[in-house]
Formats: sequence, C-alpha cells, structure tokens
Amino acid sequence: MAKLAYACILTGNIERLAAFYSHVLQSEATWSGAYAEFPTGAGIFSLWSVDAYADIAGAEAVPKSGGGATMLEFEVADVDAEFSRLQQLAEFTVEFILQPTSMQWGNRAMYFRDPDGNPVNLFTHVASS
Repeated sequence: MAKLAYACILTGNIERLAAFYSHVLQSEATWSGAYAEFPTGAGIFSLWSVDAYADIAGAEAVPKSGGGATMLEFEVADVDAEFSRLQQLAEFTVEFILQPTSMQWGNRAMYFRDPDGNPVNLFTHVASS
C-alpha cells in the first residue's frame, strides 16, 4: 500500500504563497532554494516554485494555469476559532467559499482559496448527534 508523505503545490509566486500558509497554518516554512516545507503532523505540506520544477521536469510538464482541482484539507482543533482568526488577518484577504458548516459526515468545515486559487478546507471532526 502506498503512503502519502507529501502534498506539494507548484506556484509562480512562492514567497507570497509561503507567507499565506505561514499565517493559515501558524507555522514557519523550512526553505531549500525555491522549495518550502511546512510540517503538518503525519505528512508534510510543501510549496515549490514552478520555474524550479520546470528546470527538472521540463517546461512541457508544467501544469496548465487555472488549476484548483485539488483541495488541501487540514484538521484543526476548532474550525470556528480558525474562521474568526482568518477573518482578522491583516496581511491577506481570505476568499471564503463556505463559512463553518456542520457536514453530514461528521466534520465541521470551512472552505477558502489560497492566493493561487487552490481550494483549502480547514475542518474539525465533531461527534454526530
């Protein structure tokens, strides 16, 4: 069985996206050139400059712009508190897609977009009643 170890976003503006995720995840990135990692518990979330990726994989391997087909999901202790905190960010205006909502599968979740347009879900698992 394969084990997911990393989730990586390719970006044209790694500094902006790393700053955004530093605020969202309340964690500082570890940098290696045009690559940044955020420890997130069981796995690692990373960002990589699309130009550095193209240097290795070739320009034809660069994903087409306008992505947003993959949602990143992070479990947090209190999604409502995170929603309030993100609304107050001075450094970024967060584009919320869904305010905190109780889902039928037992999560309380909110959806928003990062500065590159990727959808992000912060959720709290709650007991169903």
